[in-house]
Amino acid sequence: MRRFFARLRPGRSEAGVFDQIPDGVRPSLLFAFDGFLNAGSAPRLAVEHLQSRDEGEVVHEFDLDDYFDYRARRPPMVFDRDRYAEYDRPSLELRAHHDDNGAPYLVLSGPEPDFRWEQFAEEVHEIVEEYGVELVIGLGAVPMGVPHTRPSVITNHASRRELLDRKNLFRAQVVVPASIHSVLEIRLGEWGHDSVGYVAHVPQYVAQVEYPSASVALLEAVAGRTGLHFDLEELRLQQAETVADIHKQVEEQDGGDVLANLERQYDQMTRSAVEPPLVADESELPTGDEIGSQFEEFLAQLDRKEPGAGE
Repeated sequence: MRRFFARLRPGRSEAGVFDQIPDGVRPSLLFAFDGFLNAGSAPRLAVEHLQSRDEGEVVHEFDLDDYFDYRARRPPMVFDRDRYAEYDRPSLELRAHHDDNGAPYLVLSGPEPDFRWEQFAEEVHEIVEEYGVELVIGLGAVPMGVPHTRPSVITNHASRRELLDRKNLFRAQVVVPASIHSVLEIRLGEWGHDSVGYVAHVPQYVAQVEYPSASVALLEAVAGRTGLHFDLEELRLQQAETVADIHKQVEEQDGGDVLANLERQYDQMTRSAVEPPLVADESELPTGDEIGSQFEEFLAQLDRKEPGAGE
């Protein structure tokens, strides 16, 4: 018996939740972690939306003591007058779900591992093989110089170029910090398993608050790729409310000029879809200082209104 089944919750059978899968049907596995690639909390919001429609069943729980830095990311705890009353224990879980049409898929979510990335990748590899996963899909989000008034941009990457299903607007070669997303994609590809990733571009001025627009874009990308069906109506309502609130705050904080510059940059990029640099005239892109001065109070107000935003 493989090592990871020893960590299944008591009473769970080996892949029993998917016993009714028709012959030849192989589930996809989505993963989204709280950590580096979680701008606007977009991946977390996407997972929470899926779980609100189908709670799913925990089929594997990772031993977080192997992977989590408790001192750097101290979980919250309630102290009630003279005793510790509650401990919000972090967890990294694999859940089995079914979409709105009953199609099976898996979701791996929780805090991004801090330690033992290679060991974690091997554990995920065992899961992929045991469940006959056809495609592993990573969900991420990064802060970028894009406006909230335009459709969310998605960057697509994959372990094989043949797996790409869209043309990226941003196609520069850059050096970026590693993440468990990138390590998983590389290792799974080396082990012969198909893996793709969708990364939403979140306006940098709202990267620290919840931004449902990017969550909608991520789930639409997953649905378009896999054929899974997700009702996104509730998430789109959150999106409309958030965008309306951002409009109001931008107006109150006199951020119109900065926003107009970002819109011109976005429109120019999408019309031409040229090779890098990202903008034809980088002078049109507001600097970090300009954005910071325009939106400082705006962000402070949103932070007070939206506790628990992603890292």
